[in-house]
Amino acid sequence: MKNNKKIINSANRTLARELSSIKNLKSTFNLNFCRAVNLIYNTKGKVVITGVGKSAHIGNKISATLTSTGTPSYFVHATEASHGDLGSIKKDDCVIAISNSGETSELKNIIQFTRRFNIKLISITSNSKSLVHKNATVGIIYKKPIEACPLNLAPTSSTSMSMIIGDCIAISLLELRGFKSKQFKSLHPGGNLGKDLQTLNDVMHSGKALPLAGKDEKMSKALLTMTKKSFGCVGVINNKKQIVGIITDGDLRRKLNSKFFNKRASEIMTKNPTLANKSMLVGETINLMNTKKITSLFICETKIPMGIVHIHDLLRLTS
Repeated sequence: MKNNKKIINSANRTLARELSSIKNLKSTFNLNFCRAVNLIYNTKGKVVITGVGKSAHIGNKISATLTSTGTPSYFVHATEASHGDLGSIKKDDCVIAISNSGETSELKNIIQFTRRFNIKLISITSNSKSLVHKNATVGIIYKKPIEACPLNLAPTSSTSMSMIIGDCIAISLLELRGFKSKQFKSLHPGGNLGKDLQTLNDVMHSGKALPLAGKDEKMSKALLTMTKKSFGCVGVINNKKQIVGIITDGDLRRKLNSKFFNKRASEIMTKNPTLANKSMLVGETINLMNTKKITSLFICETKIPMGIVHIHDLLRLTS
């Protein structure tokens, strides 16, 4: 317990130093950054990320982010490149080399390879006088940071900066390509992210499960439907089978009186309910239902009900 204050102070110093370094990245997003993004955007092949040490770990992450957001990429360790992996780099690819110092000796063979075969090279470094920057087709320079390590040795601030630059490249490309949530879903079928990216068409109740009542139907009958279907609501439809309103448990509590059961559904319903379409994502729908404070949602096409979901259906999927 006596160390807690020391630990918290250390963590706060690290956070402050890294945040200070990250704020300096604004000057990095300049014309050269745009040239690098456009170069990648126009690349016919894949984006090859390379680096050594901590930069290699960052490179692996950036490569994974690029691939998952529509820009095919893979990582080649600079050391392994000198032992045969250079053969995986094709003429239509482009290479991104990450090195804080820009003088990492293991990068020399990759630099020579890109020059020999006229392969585009993008550098991410803090040293504008470095070997990698001087040989790059486009160089992205960030201000050399003070590492969060009190010895100013262990890569901390610099790796955070490199990773953020990579994220900014990936998201810029995502937006340029018009990458959509459906494409994202196809690349993330597993885990909680995959579940959030399911569409309502995949999970909705349909057919006889739908709790529906005609607008002229008496509440005595509509209430039986509402109870039997167990969604805590009933959708009110017109002669064209379109939803014109919804009756919820809350409507029953607010409007229940001695004449209630003889009233028509249209007299009790809430007009213009929130509706969804079957292509909406589960994660998107949960956000909508939380915002609107509703527990059930009808899925419609031109206001004709095709399905219904309850908030519990969606929460079970993502738990």
